[in-house]
Amino acid sequence: MACVKITLLVTALSGCATTEPPRVPPPRSFPAGPSAPTVAPPTSAPTAATARVVLTRSGGFAGRGDTVTVEPDGRWSAVDRAGSRRTGRLSGADLDRLRRLVADPALAAEAGRPSAPTACHDAFSYQLTVGAVQTGYVDCPSDGGAATTTRLVVELLVGATG
Repeated sequence: MACVKITLLVTALSGCATTEPPRVPPPRSFPAGPSAPTVAPPTSAPTAATARVVLTRSGGFAGRGDTVTVEPDGRWSAVDRAGSRRTGRLSGADLDRLRRLVADPALAAEAGRPSAPTACHDAFSYQLTVGAVQTGYVDCPSDGGAATTTRLVVELLVGATG
């Protein structure tokens, strides 16, 4: 009797182990229309609203080197050239504004523009990274206007993380 139980147990367990990959059901389709749910395709790349934002400010007369990192949930940390660290959280209004700015297609368009050499000495240089998008400018009035959306993000982060 014990041999029969062991045989049944081994037979049952051997059916659980398989080398075949698990079967994934095909994606469901929904009827079109205003009440149809929206199903976003899976992606490995973060969207602008879920991407980490990193701002680096360098240069200036004193040779600054500051980095502010904002997580998607609004938590931020700032590290200066000496390694001092500050942390905080963006207000709801600032986080909403940041999300709108980094999702603006103008930011990606600004990132694609070539940069020109600056006419200023000792000016601040800003490098902004949002996910895979990198843009920046040198804060030099005689160079002409900096990229508008990039400047708005920089001003928001500098003001909010002060």
